[in-house]
Amino acid sequence: MKTLMVATAAVSSLLFTQIAAADDYVIDAGHSAVTFETGHIGISRLPGQFREFSGNYSYFADNPGKNSVNLEIKVGSLDTNHGDRDKHLRSPDFFDAKQYPTITFKSTGYKGDADKGKLTGQLTMHGVTKEVTFDMVKTGEAKDPWGGYRQGFIASTQLMRSDFGITYFIPGVPDATDLKIFIEGIRQ
Repeated sequence: MKTLMVATAAVSSLLFTQIAAADDYVIDAGHSAVTFETGHIGISRLPGQFREFSGNYSYFADNPGKNSVNLEIKVGSLDTNHGDRDKHLRSPDFFDAKQYPTITFKSTGYKGDADKGKLTGQLTMHGVTKEVTFDMVKTGEAKDPWGGYRQGFIASTQLMRSDFGITYFIPGVPDATDLKIFIEGIRQ
């Protein structure tokens, strides 16, 4: 009887561990994007993106509150489709890419279900770290044609660049900047 109880406890523990385990993903930068949009002198909206970034996340289907994300963005890869403007945005007037070459995000919490919710974490930009919350929406998941498994998400938030010490030319270039991240992750 004692052997049966030990065996039952071991099987229960194994099943619980498997249920509670995370699926780990690496972000596929070739099928993902880090984009931003801001205004220009009260006339138009200006889109841009960061072309180089990397990251990973852990996904708990049965316990989304444990989901976590890490992201690193190369500031020097900023691209607004205008070379002179990009050079200025990388300068000390704005991002100061030489002194602060990366933007990082490390999540600290998630509230919601498996399909949508709020992802909170520490965003470090321009040498300043602030808590930021993204609206997260899962866009899909499936086996890929190469035998792997992928998920897609969109994360969006609005940042005040002055919160990170980037104050040049406000209000000509507005303080508020919309940040949208399109993620396709490959399960490891």
